[in-house]
Amino acid sequence: HFFTFYFPRMAANEGDEATVSLVDVLEEDEELENEASAVLAGSDSEKCSYPEGYVKRQALYACSTCTPKGGQPAGVCLACSYKCHEGHDLFELYTKRNFRCDCGNGKFEEMRCKLYSDKDQLNTENKYSHNFVGLYCTCNRPYPDPEDPVEDEMIQCIVCEDWLHGRHLGCPVPECVELQEMVCESCMNNAPFLWAYATHLAGTPRDPRIHSDSLCSSMGTIITFSLLVKSNGVPGCKRRHQEMEGGSPSKAPSECRLMELGGTGTERAEFGAVFWPSAWRTKLCSCVSCKKSYAEAGMSFLLDESDTVLAYENKGKTTEQEQAGTAEGRDPLMSALNTLGRVQQLEIIHGYNDMKTELKDFLQRFAAEGKVVTPEDIRQFFQQQQNRKRRRANAGHCIPFSSSH
Repeated sequence: HFFTFYFPRMAANEGDEATVSLVDVLEEDEELENEASAVLAGSDSEKCSYPEGYVKRQALYACSTCTPKGGQPAGVCLACSYKCHEGHDLFELYTKRNFRCDCGNGKFEEMRCKLYSDKDQLNTENKYSHNFVGLYCTCNRPYPDPEDPVEDEMIQCIVCEDWLHGRHLGCPVPECVELQEMVCESCMNNAPFLWAYATHLAGTPRDPRIHSDSLCSSMGTIITFSLLVKSNGVPGCKRRHQEMEGGSPSKAPSECRLMELGGTGTERAEFGAVFWPSAWRTKLCSCVSCKKSYAEAGMSFLLDESDTVLAYENKGKTTEQEQAGTAEGRDPLMSALNTLGRVQQLEIIHGYNDMKTELKDFLQRFAAEGKVVTPEDIRQFFQQQQNRKRRRANAGHCIPFSSSH
C-alpha cells in the first residue's frame, strides 16, 4: 500500500500498462519513508475512523473504482483504503480536516465497508472539493496533467486544502524558509480581515527575499511532498509549505489586535496568495468579535494549535517512535531470539543481514538498467535463497534462517 499512496497515477508505457522505474523509487526512498511516516502514522491503519466522528485531521483517499467520475464524491480513511479498496484506483488526498469516513455508505452503491458496517447513508458535515475526483488548482486539471508540458510544483492552501500550481498563485513562490504556510487568494478574499494581518505579518508580494524561479526546491524546514509521477517524462511534485513550531494562540486581549493593526496606516495590495511566517497564527486576535469573524468565514480552526499539518505529523512521529521503543517486547521474532543462545542469535542475525544485502544487490541491478521489478522476479529471488539454503544444509553449513520469516 506504500506504493498505492505514493503512486496513484503512474506514467503509462506502450500498451497502457502503468509502471514506474525502480530507479525512481530508490532515488526518493528515504524522503518518501520520512513523509509516509509523518502522514500515515497519525492515522489508524487497522480500524475504520468512522466511529470517531468527524476526525480533526486524517489521511484520506478517494476511490474512482467505487465512485467513478460523474458519481458522488466520497472519501475513505487509511484503514479502509487497505482493507476495503485494495487494488482499486485511489486518489491520495493527503490529509484533510473534520472529515468522517464515507466507505460503504450510500455513495457506494453495492459496496459495503468491511471494517464498520453500521454507517449513516451520508455524512452531511463532510466537505468535498474537486480533489475527490482527481482535479486540482484553479485550472481544474488533473495531476500530473498529460497535456501540460510545464514542470511545476503544487502547493496546498491551508484553508481550502486544495493544491495549486505555483504559477497560478498570483504571486512568486518564496525561497525564504521563514514563510511556511500558504493561503490562496480566493480564501483571503473570503476572509478580508486576513489582508490586514498579511500587511504586518507576511510583508509585501515584492519582498526582496522572494524569488520567482523557485520550483520543486527542498530547503531547511520546507518539506517537499513528492508523488513520483511523470508528466511527459518530467518528474512532478507537490509541495506543502509547512509551518515551524510555535506557541499556543494567545488569550483574548483587552483590546482588539486587528483594530490596532488597522489604525497603523500601512496598506498592502490585495491580490495573489499569501505566504505566512512561522507561528503567524499565534499573532491573530482572539477577542470575542474576531472569533465571530473566524466562525462566519468558517476559519475557527486558525486558533486551534492542533489543527496544523505539522501538529498532526508530529503526533504521528511521536506515536511511531513510542511504538518503535516498545517493539522489541511485542515482536515475536525478538521474543524468539531472546530464548536462544548467543551463537544461535548471531547465526540468525548474520543470515538476515546476508539476505538483506543480496536483496539490495538484486534490486540495484534492476535500477541500473531502468527495469521494473515484477512479482515473478521477487518469487525467483526467494526461490534462489531457498535453493542456496538447501545446498548449504547438504554441505553441512546450514544457517538457521528461512526466507519465509
